[in-house]
Amino acid sequence: MSKAILQLDALSCPSCMQKIQGALAKQDGVEDVKVMFNAAKVKTEFDGAKISADDLSNTVTDLGYEVQSMKVKE
Repeated sequence: MSKAILQLDALSCPSCMQKIQGALAKQDGVEDVKVMFNAAKVKTEFDGAKISADDLSNTVTDLGYEVQSMKVKE
């Protein structure tokens, strides 16, 4: 199981958090998603054979949020 932490530019409201969490949780291969509102971070656990960390980042970007950095542990 791979892990990724996405540092976002900012989260302006709790509904933003729910929007990101819901979109990532629907992705095939994503096992766990935790969005930390105050820290503007997203922690994920995923199956690297099914989805990549870049795919996760792109999903967040497609929702309109800026990913400032990403740390991946395979």
